[in-house]
Amino acid sequence: MNIAVILAGGSGTRLGGPLPKQFMTAAGKTILEHTIEAFEHHARIDEIAVVIRNDYIEEAKAIVERNGYKKVRKILAGGKERYDSSLAAIRAYTHDDDLLLLHDAVRPLVSSRIIDDCLTALDTFRAVAVAVKTTDTIYQVDNNGCICAIPPRSTLRNAQTPQAFRRGTISEAYAIALQDPDFVTTDDIGVVSRYLPHEPIYVVEGEASNIKVTYKEDLPLLERLLQERATR
Repeated sequence: MNIAVILAGGSGTRLGGPLPKQFMTAAGKTILEHTIEAFEHHARIDEIAVVIRNDYIEEAKAIVERNGYKKVRKILAGGKERYDSSLAAIRAYTHDDDLLLLHDAVRPLVSSRIIDDCLTALDTFRAVAVAVKTTDTIYQVDNNGCICAIPPRSTLRNAQTPQAFRRGTISEAYAIALQDPDFVTTDDIGVVSRYLPHEPIYVVEGEASNIKVTYKEDLPLLERLLQERATR
């Protein structure tokens, strides 16, 4: 199956509101609803799993019921760390050939093209990232805060999501990682890169509009982009 995993376990504290940011509204719907619908309406997605903090599971269930989403089959409890939420989804499925697209709940503008390209890339590769070309020069600094390298911009990319895998590949990477007492990660691609170093990771071209809602200043931009999309 082609399974979209929506990672909605974040607390959203940087947005400063009383609710996690995935429950903030834009263009008449919560951010979580917009994100679910990006996958709900995609013809190649067979199933959706939402991973969320345990204390918001009932809220997520109410959203699914209210909208009549047919593809949301699992609502899973996330953990303390981001990787705990990824693991909850990985362990909820058993077929190693399932294709998992792990996506930030607060990237509601992921396009049908990006989703399609990820699934197509998984015909050839077992791990797929989404990224856009870096437009700024990046400095690498040492422990004293001094520049020690300036990587060529042409080789750099800014990461987005989804991050897509054959289930067996990401499961194997985590199995190795969890044996490492020094295991630290910020995303799932990093787990494959570190613990399955010979596994090629293909990069699908992202889009500037595939923004991650992080700060209050992002909400007006999201609202405008949603309105522009609705009028196309």
